[in-house]
Amino acid sequence: MEFFHIPVMLKEAVDGLDIKPNGLYADCTTGGGGHSYEIAGRLTQGGKLFCFDRDLEAINAAKIRLAPFKDRITFINKNFAEIADVLSGIKLDGAIIDLGVSSYQIDNADRGFSYMKDAPLDMRMNQNDIKSAYDVVNSYSKDALINILRNYGEERFAPKIVSYIINAREKSPIKTTLELAETVKNAVGPCAPKDGGHPAKRTFQAIRIEVNGELEIISPTIRKLTEMLNPGGKLSVITFHSLEDRIVKQTFAALAKGCICPPKFPICVCGIKPTLKICSRAILPSEQEIKTNPRSKSAKLRIAERI
Repeated sequence: MEFFHIPVMLKEAVDGLDIKPNGLYADCTTGGGGHSYEIAGRLTQGGKLFCFDRDLEAINAAKIRLAPFKDRITFINKNFAEIADVLSGIKLDGAIIDLGVSSYQIDNADRGFSYMKDAPLDMRMNQNDIKSAYDVVNSYSKDALINILRNYGEERFAPKIVSYIINAREKSPIKTTLELAETVKNAVGPCAPKDGGHPAKRTFQAIRIEVNGELEIISPTIRKLTEMLNPGGKLSVITFHSLEDRIVKQTFAALAKGCICPPKFPICVCGIKPTLKICSRAILPSEQEIKTNPRSKSAKLRIAERI
């Protein structure tokens, strides 16, 4: 299956980086290479691009797609949380993070991300990782599963869904995506969303986030990237659900505020200075883009600049 992914808010995200033809940039989530292709095409005077992705299949596909710019690109098969270690001592002029799951990962049944296609329960973005969705579903405690569904999926039926999962796995391990989807569907029953959304959507999102540790690395990585940016360097971050966006928004705000002294203090004694300037409110995809690429509907783009 071809690694295919339509980049969301391509022009807005890359324009927001204000690309310098001789600059150094990082695509922290290369995926199908859409944003990387646009960035690399603008590096016409010796600029370089570091392409990160934890998914080796994504890296291999990106190497083919980005072959015209191979002299400008270094491919790195690592989680973007490791960027400060991998690029130690390097100062960047900009970076982009697209936090969405690629269309390839969703549409490739073998990867186990979809509740619409039957496959082994997997959901690992890095196939070398040990923990999979199978492990989460079949070995986590009842309380742990409820917390995951509530915190990562904002699932109001979490206790009931988990009760059904526990009952099912006591008879036999839940091995496939459709087994899990059917278990959730049976738990939600007539309370399923009336808008046509699948009742297992939030459960699958929550388990995927747990498997890949997606939320816990966002804020630390933004802080590391901010330290790595040259003054005037830009950071574009695309999110796809409220949990991600809340973390990005709050982290940007904290770095733009700087001082953490209590409000009652007459002067700053902490000495923490602002390091980011927020460039705009959240940018949303156009109606035309949503029509062309429905998966962009929930996306938000936030851009900040290193002071």
